[in-house]
Amino acid sequence: MPFQPRIAIVGGGPSGLALGLLLRQRGLYPTIYELRNKMTPEELAKPSGVLDLHEESGLMVMRECGLWDEFQASTGDCSEECRVLDPQGNVLHTDKGELSTRPEISRHALTTILMKNIPSNSIKWNQKITAVRDARNTTTGAVEITLDLGVNSTATYDFVVGADGAWSRVRKLLTDAKPFYTGAQYVTATLRHASTKFPHLAELSGSGAFLALGGGKGILSHRGPQDSIRVCAAVNTPHEDWVKVAGLEGKTTAEVKTALLGDENLFAKWAPELQDLFATACDEETKDNGGPADILPLYSLPIGTRWEYRTGATLIGDAAHLMTPWAGEGVNLALWDSLDLAHALAAVPEAEDAAAWQAALEPRIREFEETMATRTKEKAEETAKNQKMFLSENGGQVLADMFKMYEKMAAAGGPPGKR
Repeated sequence: MPFQPRIAIVGGGPSGLALGLLLRQRGLYPTIYELRNKMTPEELAKPSGVLDLHEESGLMVMRECGLWDEFQASTGDCSEECRVLDPQGNVLHTDKGELSTRPEISRHALTTILMKNIPSNSIKWNQKITAVRDARNTTTGAVEITLDLGVNSTATYDFVVGADGAWSRVRKLLTDAKPFYTGAQYVTATLRHASTKFPHLAELSGSGAFLALGGGKGILSHRGPQDSIRVCAAVNTPHEDWVKVAGLEGKTTAEVKTALLGDENLFAKWAPELQDLFATACDEETKDNGGPADILPLYSLPIGTRWEYRTGATLIGDAAHLMTPWAGEGVNLALWDSLDLAHALAAVPEAEDAAAWQAALEPRIREFEETMATRTKEKAEETAKNQKMFLSENGGQVLADMFKMYEKMAAAGGPPGKR
């Protein structure tokens, strides 16, 4: 009987789930470990961030997974329309999506369609990985993971994939690289049933993406499930611990709103309609969910992060190349990684034992990691450039000028713009 490798995927986000599904379709049966509890259907129906999937990456994975019809049925909450304003509320650019070929899907919807196609016993929920190390008493490169199950228990695998995000445990096995603070923070809030409860805000924000930028700050939004508007205030600050420095620790979203809109260095001088959009979302968020505000420092791995090949382990997604959201590349690169890695693992011929399997796998993983590192370096550079550009003094005008350039390219028969 041919050797069947033991494969673990640490992380049950989009990249881990996609890899699990792609491998199962190719006759490999990984175990997926996820720190979070399994979300209920009710939780997955709630508004979440939206993701625009790109043709060469995210959309290709949907097709290869056989999920194209389910994917198309799960889009539509957020259109590809885009509006750009300055802090005074002047409209600098608007389009109906003709400059984009990147359909939007909510993160929860993407999780749902991936998860429903993987047997439930293949995913181990609420599993905290406390350590990843070389397995003892082996010469085959096997990897041992330690689980926090009240008393520590271990499991050994022939190959472990770190899909465990920004603060990856698996990454420590391969490299000392750590995420660094990029100088920006997000404050996020969501209002639901916008068209009926707040029609003026639904009209303001439009059916897709909305970006008001300037003075090193931004108020951004997109539409989502339950006729929602998800609003983010983006703030440039050198303080990684801005929550503490600004006195926002433990504050509700409504309380944070008062602080941000009352600060002349932040949003006190912004147009009333922009303040209203942010304020209403913050009040609704507090009413619906309570608790501390969702304030997120934005981190990135150093551009060009690489590691030496190591038998028995690799990284994908944010664990390999964490970057900020400013180019919309994170989930697409993660899904692309999953597809390429599935191809590499499935291409290994039948082997008699673990050592033979590892030897046949090595050149394929080396090629996978080199290809991944090359393409992600380019996308990380684009992302860093965009963050600096969008959170500049005249960010709205800079973005509007970019769209004008795309319009001219399209009119001349060139490739469509991207965002």
